[in-house]
Amino acid sequence: MPAPSTSTRAAVWLAGAGLALVVAAYVIPRWWYQDIDIEFAPLHASWDPGFSASALPAIAIGPVLWIALPNLANRLPWAQMLVTAFAAMWAWTMALAMTVGKEGLASVFERRQEYVYDAQQVGSIGTMLQTFIDRIPLDAPENWNVHVAGHPPGALLYFVGIDRLGVTEPFWIGVVCVTVASTAIMAVLITLRALGTESLARSAMPWIALAPSAVWMGVNGDAVFTAVAAWGLALLALATTRRTVLPAIGAGLLLGLCVYLSYGLVLLGILSVAILIIGKTWRPLPWALGGALAVAAAFTIGGYAWWEAYPVLRERYYAGYASMRHYSYWVWGDVAAWTYTAGLAVWAAFPAAWRAIRTNPLAQLAAAAMLTIVVACLSGMSKAETERIFLPFTIWIVALPALLPGRWHRPLLLSQVVLGLSAELLLLTRW
Repeated sequence: MPAPSTSTRAAVWLAGAGLALVVAAYVIPRWWYQDIDIEFAPLHASWDPGFSASALPAIAIGPVLWIALPNLANRLPWAQMLVTAFAAMWAWTMALAMTVGKEGLASVFERRQEYVYDAQQVGSIGTMLQTFIDRIPLDAPENWNVHVAGHPPGALLYFVGIDRLGVTEPFWIGVVCVTVASTAIMAVLITLRALGTESLARSAMPWIALAPSAVWMGVNGDAVFTAVAAWGLALLALATTRRTVLPAIGAGLLLGLCVYLSYGLVLLGILSVAILIIGKTWRPLPWALGGALAVAAAFTIGGYAWWEAYPVLRERYYAGYASMRHYSYWVWGDVAAWTYTAGLAVWAAFPAAWRAIRTNPLAQLAAAAMLTIVVACLSGMSKAETERIFLPFTIWIVALPALLPGRWHRPLLLSQVVLGLSAELLLLTRW
């Protein structure tokens, strides 16, 4: 039997390191950090194995997509492939969410701590913006609930918007969120094609569609933010290849909006700079900055100043759950939680990505996204819940196994499907 190659050993060692990190993140709180406020560390979840007939579609759809998507990704015309990618991601996300029936989509949006309750109480949008900061502190009269207080008002406005369009039932709110979130795969593929080659984008498609992050991609606001961010970055990538300024302005508008959807999405600046470097031009930058500043001006004129809100949010954050979440644990426990969404296949691909980083846009974008995650972990403002918080960055990393030898693709892609199913069937996830 031939000895394993250096690349094979490196992949196995890195996958083992990822597994060891996850195990350590689960075991260590049983000895130390017993007050970390998380039951199934590092995930915001609880151990709750269960099976019902509602799980059968997911059990059937996962293997079907595993068999079909690699072939479809290579054979379909480009436009049809994009639509297929969207449909596959939507079907897989919906199937996983529905393993416990409609409640799998509805339950998140029924909680008072989430966006929907506050969104349905909003009367005047102008008054909401003008008083938004005043209602962030815990001791404020009529303070915002947890998720609204923890985000800029753009997140609340999204849920106000779908409420006023008549989507008021929690289940259908979930369906809308899954549908919006599932468009993100098309944006990532368009970006890879613009910065690299069509074959690179096609090779990434099955990995993004079947990533374990699908467990969390349909039932929280961060999944929607993922799509907005992905389309903003896709437009920026297109702007590097075209003379018209419209894609750059559109990129600025969407990326500027992201900053008003989640405070942490200011870190999209790292991916944005990476795209301009990969595209070898700074030409879109002034136009993109102009679009982003227009969004900032609109919110500021409306009565909400981001830079005034953030210090108030920090005070509330550390007065609440963050005070029970130890930085010394979560600074690395966050990465363990993220591993559930990316899979050990991604860890196995890190050595290949490192070797390809000088020339391969997929590896370069993934490196920028990983740097973003590291900065977020070090900031101390992302302690726990990173299985959802890091979704806008994770989607740029999950296709890395496409860089591994072809003979590994089928088993590793199956491992991603199995991980997603296992997380859904064995755990009661918070999102």
